[in-house]
Amino acid sequence: MSGPRPVVLSGPSGAGKSTLMKRLMKDHEDVFGFSVSHTTRNPRPGEEDGKDYHFTTKDAMEEGIDNGEFIENAEFSGNLYGTSKAAIEDVQAKNLICILDVDIQGVKRIKETDLNPIYISIQPPSMEVLEKRLRDRQTETEESLQKRLEAARIDMELSNEPGVFDVVIINDDLERAYEELKDILSDDIQKVQEAKS
Repeated sequence: MSGPRPVVLSGPSGAGKSTLMKRLMKDHEDVFGFSVSHTTRNPRPGEEDGKDYHFTTKDAMEEGIDNGEFIENAEFSGNLYGTSKAAIEDVQAKNLICILDVDIQGVKRIKETDLNPIYISIQPPSMEVLEKRLRDRQTETEESLQKRLEAARIDMELSNEPGVFDVVIINDDLERAYEELKDILSDDIQKVQEAKS
């Protein structure tokens, strides 16, 4: 795959990666493109097919996985999620830096490919802070909240293993975390902007 080097953003639900990613893309819309993942779950209110996710059936997605069309995929709460090679190529064809938002399973799968992205983990300052953020959202049942917290515990442990991530950003202050993320990507942002001018 040609084009700018992709960025893999990972981290537990509630760590703030979506907030940071949306801000990065808003501030640099001519630089970053988001690889739209596929999922077999139903759309949530306000979500658009092709923008938030490619909503698909389990059969269609399993066939795509079997045919090697996905760079990574995982199952969460009975639904399949995955990043297709085509979604990444669509972004790179526009000479944009492709951002992939994947879980720790996805990170491990991407490491087995030739994609060669920059791996960045966004982590909460502590489990207590993360639990408060997730509870404040009021979008979870107690059971799904406990599942997310258990997944976060595993994610936080794995993010500290040497060689898994190029950078780990602790999001205890959104402004500081955003500046850190921008600094890490500043050379790549500059290259894309220069190529466009």
